[in-house]
Amino acid sequence: MKPPPFAYVDPHNVAEALDALGEYRDEGKVLAGGQSLVPLLNMRLAQPRVVIDLNRITELDFIAARNTNGAEGITFGAMTRQRSVEDAQDVLAQLPMLKEAIGWVGHPQIRNRGTVGGSIAHADPAAELPLVFRALDGAATVRSRRGSRTIPASDFFVYTFTPALEADEMLVDIWLPLPAPRTGQAFVEVARRHGDFALVAAAASLTLDEHRVCSDVRIAIGGAAPTPVRATRAEAALRGQRVSLDAFRQAGQLAGEDLEPTADVHADAAYRREVAGVLTYRALKLALERVPPEPDGSSTAAPKPAEPAR
Repeated sequence: MKPPPFAYVDPHNVAEALDALGEYRDEGKVLAGGQSLVPLLNMRLAQPRVVIDLNRITELDFIAARNTNGAEGITFGAMTRQRSVEDAQDVLAQLPMLKEAIGWVGHPQIRNRGTVGGSIAHADPAAELPLVFRALDGAATVRSRRGSRTIPASDFFVYTFTPALEADEMLVDIWLPLPAPRTGQAFVEVARRHGDFALVAAAASLTLDEHRVCSDVRIAIGGAAPTPVRATRAEAALRGQRVSLDAFRQAGQLAGEDLEPTADVHADAAYRREVAGVLTYRALKLALERVPPEPDGSSTAAPKPAEPAR
C-alpha cells in the first residue's frame, strides 16, 4: 500500500518546526520515528496535507536529570530513541518501572527508530511508554509559537490516539519522577506474542514506610480502556495499610471492577476486566519483592506469605 500525496517540511530546529505547525495546524502531521505514522499513511488512515519531519532536530534528542517543583526526576527529549533509553543503564537503574517496560516495546528494530515523544504523543492506550508516564505521574512540556506549557500525565491523554495537544503544539520533552526510598516497582503485560501491543498491561509502584505500611502506591492499567487509567480505588484501599497478598488480591478485584474495558477482535471486555485484576495483583506482588532492604540489611518488604494451594 502507498501513502497519499503530501508536502514535506524538513525543519532543522524547534523554532522552524513550530513555524510549520503554526502555519499548517490540522493539515500537518509530525513525523518522529515513523513507527506509527507511516503505517497510518500507508493504510490511508491519515491523510495530512503536510508531513513535518523532526529527525534533523538534534536538540530534542537527550536524557538529563531535572528537578521539577522540588522533585528529582529524569527528562527525555521527544526525539530520544527508545533504543537510547534501553542503553542508558545508569538512568534505568533509577527508574525500574521504565527499565522493565522498555523491553516490552515492539522489537529491537522498532526501538531503534521509535522515539519517546512519538509514543507518548501517539496516545495509544495499549502502548507501554504512555502507561509508565501515567503510572509515575510524569509531566510533558509542549511548545508552540505562542509559548510553552506543562501538561501533567493525568491530563495528557484525552481519548484513544488523542493527546491534549493543540493543533499548533508540539511535545518537546517528558519528565518522570524518581521513586522515593523504600519503593519497589513492576510492569507486567499480556500480549499474543512478544512485541505485539498489550491486550492488557499493569504497572505498580509501592512505597513502604519504616513500619512496613504502604505510604504510597500507584497502579495504572493499559490496553483496557480508551486511555491508560489509574486504579484509584485500589490505591486508596492499600494506602495506610500493612501489605499482604490478600490486600493485593482485593486491590486487583477493585481495579478490574472499576474498568469499563473496550472490546475488539483480540479480546472481549470481560476478558480484559479479569486479566486487569490478575495483572494488578502480580504487579503489586513483584513490586513488594523489589522494595530495597534497609541500610542495616533488614528487609523493608513484608515477609512473603506462602501462596495458597491451588
